[in-house]
Amino acid sequence: MECKKEENLKMCNCTYPCSKKGVCCECVTYHRGLGELPACFFPDDVEKTYDRSIARFVALHK
Repeated sequence: MECKKEENLKMCNCTYPCSKKGVCCECVTYHRGLGELPACFFPDDVEKTYDRSIARFVALHK
């Protein structure tokens, strides 16, 4: 499967500088390992807090 990094970057709202930006499969794997969700699961104002916990995601959608 070919990564469409340039297309992914157009939708990526992550403000943290990292090598996984735009490479969704690596990003999801990384955050899953930390018990988190990637930035794209959060609105911009929440993403900027870097609180990407599952608890924060659930609280946003209650």
